[in-house]
Amino acid sequence: MDRIPHGKSRDLTPFEMLVIGLLCEGKSNVAIGNLTGHTEKVIENTISRSTKAFGVKSDADTNIRVLVALAFRSHYGDLAFNHLNIICAHQEIEGQDKIICYKLVH
Repeated sequence: MDRIPHGKSRDLTPFEMLVIGLLCEGKSNVAIGNLTGHTEKVIENTISRSTKAFGVKSDADTNIRVLVALAFRSHYGDLAFNHLNIICAHQEIEGQDKIICYKLVH
């Protein structure tokens, strides 16, 4: 079964994009809450709404945060590499207005 959806049901709000972007950087819900001035519960609810926007579902063996990060990156690119100072190469997806980054292996 393909666990990463190829479409999304709606665009993310600016706050959802901020929260999921920070999640992609490896931040915890508490850290995201501290950075944005919101409670951990608000962050949890925001992540939950974002999973629904992407149609991401988890099961007992799967981490929902990983799935939402993968779905986010597949739709919005991999800006987390830039924030983490990871050397990457940029690849433009033909026919789309998207750039994907991937880690360079030395």
